[in-house]
Amino acid sequence: MSVFADPVREVGSPLDLAPVLPVVVIPDVETAVPLARALIAGGLPAIEITLRSPAALEACRRIVNEVPEAVVGIGTVRTPAQVAQARDAGARFLVSPGSTPALLDALEAGGLSFLPGTSTVSEMMAVAERGITEMKLFPAEASGGAALLQAVHGPLPELRFCPTGSIRPETASTYLRLPNVGCIGGSWLTPTDALQRRDWAQITALAVEASSLRAGATRSRT
Repeated sequence: MSVFADPVREVGSPLDLAPVLPVVVIPDVETAVPLARALIAGGLPAIEITLRSPAALEACRRIVNEVPEAVVGIGTVRTPAQVAQARDAGARFLVSPGSTPALLDALEAGGLSFLPGTSTVSEMMAVAERGITEMKLFPAEASGGAALLQAVHGPLPELRFCPTGSIRPETASTYLRLPNVGCIGGSWLTPTDALQRRDWAQITALAVEASSLRAGATRSRT
């Protein structure tokens, strides 16, 4: 389910924006705009800025103001207060590492598309009871990875996921072949050393490779 209070900011499902959703820790606000432009140049229009650095919310504001073609989301959302802060910063979608009743209430009331975090079948079912059918699997590899998602597709065929957590370029296509995976979250697109060097060409090259993954993944519908 996608919930929108402001049609101007509607982006549709975050699962359908690109095969890989960059999951980024912004070290400083000056990095934000050139990083977003580098990812877009490589074919990835969306970016998830995690609330793991003090620069996150201001980075979101700068990208929203200076790179209008970018679709900026805020990740690692854990509290109702952070839902409000992310919306005020201009975020167009939200991602959480897990799901509590209070957080789900705030996400549903927040007026933005969101991917609540799940890691077990019971959590998936609890989120689905609210009519929410799109969610994040986190931590993906530690929770069972592609094998878990393949197993839950039979009993929970209506659910779609963005698995995130320790996924590497060489394992990405395994996830993208699954019928219940819309996209994957990838932190490998913005290596720390590349950010420190401001090596935007390297990040664009990694984005180009990631944006081609969907074409290379032959999906299984069985």
